[in-house]
Amino acid sequence: MKVLVTDPISDAGLDRLREAGLDVETAYDVEGDALLDAVSDANAMIVRSGTQVTDAVFEAAPDLVIVGRAGIGVDNIDIDAATDHGVIVANAPEGNVRAAAEHTVAMAFATARSIPQAHGRLTDGEWAKGEFLGTELNGKTLGVVGLGRVGQEVAKRLGGLGMDLVAYDPYIGEERAEQLGAELVDYEECIARADFVTIHVPLTEETEGLVGDEELAQLEDGYVVNVARGGVVDEAALADAVEDGVLAGAALDVFAEEPLPEDSPLLDVEDIITTPHLGASTQAAQEHVATTTADQIVAALNDEPVLNALNAPSVDESAFGRIEPYIGLAETAGKVAAQLFDGRIERIEVSYEGDIADEDLDLVTASAQKGVFDPLEWQVNAVNAPRVAEERGIDVTESKSRQSEDFQSLVSVTVGNSDDDLAVSGTLFAGNDPRLVEIDGYRVDAVPHGHMLAARNRDEPGVIGFIGTVLGENDVNIAGMFNARETIGGEALTVYNLDSAVPDGVVEELLADDRLIEVKTIELNGE
Repeated sequence: MKVLVTDPISDAGLDRLREAGLDVETAYDVEGDALLDAVSDANAMIVRSGTQVTDAVFEAAPDLVIVGRAGIGVDNIDIDAATDHGVIVANAPEGNVRAAAEHTVAMAFATARSIPQAHGRLTDGEWAKGEFLGTELNGKTLGVVGLGRVGQEVAKRLGGLGMDLVAYDPYIGEERAEQLGAELVDYEECIARADFVTIHVPLTEETEGLVGDEELAQLEDGYVVNVARGGVVDEAALADAVEDGVLAGAALDVFAEEPLPEDSPLLDVEDIITTPHLGASTQAAQEHVATTTADQIVAALNDEPVLNALNAPSVDESAFGRIEPYIGLAETAGKVAAQLFDGRIERIEVSYEGDIADEDLDLVTASAQKGVFDPLEWQVNAVNAPRVAEERGIDVTESKSRQSEDFQSLVSVTVGNSDDDLAVSGTLFAGNDPRLVEIDGYRVDAVPHGHMLAARNRDEPGVIGFIGTVLGENDVNIAGMFNARETIGGEALTVYNLDSAVPDGVVEELLADDRLIEVKTIELNGE
């Protein structure tokens, strides 16, 4: 079987493939038609970030079984297209963790002590000892934005060096944070209290520009270190903040555009340190990701389980048809619950009632977790969602009951913590038509699709009309709605299906009316 390697990886990985009896072909820097020709007879493919694996690639490779990413990020691989073509996508998420954490620590020290700047002055023949007065990390507060694998390793290392730790991550349990010596706080408090901020989040719609003018102003005389993803930090705002003396310094290894353009404002500010995406560039890390990826290629071609598969659900073929409609329903219920819940998510409960309870539902439960974690990082899926929950200290439970009072089958997803929780329940109508039938204790009949709005309000005349008027004045058309209430004159919940997203400011406009208690938007991306 042929393995096509289109980006350089460590020889240790290539050797492991050959030892397994595979035919290894290297074709570095190929693109366009040359890439399509090279992959046409491949059974497996190994890439790093330099190769774009698009739908056209999968179309050109009818024998392709697996694409292995020698690293963690898979934004260069069209996972949906891979799934459509029955191709496994697997990455090596652990190999770069230590290297990225150590580079973050090195960058923190480098910016705190102006090491590159002092070195540059010295090599230019200038003994500028009196011009560099550094900052000690001991006793300072480290704000960790994103307490995932790398964030946790950074917290361990810098916490061990005497830094106080505060962290922002809505997908980590209090107990796990406490084990690391970190205090979990909201995002604004994390920035405001920190002397040093390190970034450890993926680049998504939610995190793009996460650190901008407002946050940088809160971090007065502090430092920013980003070895995660470019685009999370507003580079122009950062350059201005350091140049104007708002910040003492910054260190970046990743950028919105790579290679970093020569006219980048970052390059004109002496107190900003830049490195060319070196976070994973250690010999040990490169060998680890190469051998891990090779092992997964071998496993896939031998029809064995693939450890880090991102899109390969495992379920008995004979049962898949019965549970398949509930996979999407559980994911949607998880998405809705996560978007409506205000608190930190520390536990997820997935319950099944009725006929569905007779099935093996591990995949459905994992899909519910995927829905809850959807804002976290886009490559979280039904395969790796349970591992994400475990790493973040989130307790996941599954329960079944063959009894159901009102529906043939019912799926419920509850998210919560020690103080509060919120449940969303759904079922399938005839023709596998999904419906949400209960939200936070209110009986509803809502179509889970596209753009939605949920409003909790006092049950008084004119409230629904007011909401409709405000939406109409902002060119938002209501496609459907359902109103539920506890008692006459008590509280009510109204769920709206909308033809377009709710513009900025509309929620605040609605909440200005004291009859409205809570208003939340829900985005299901048309699914």
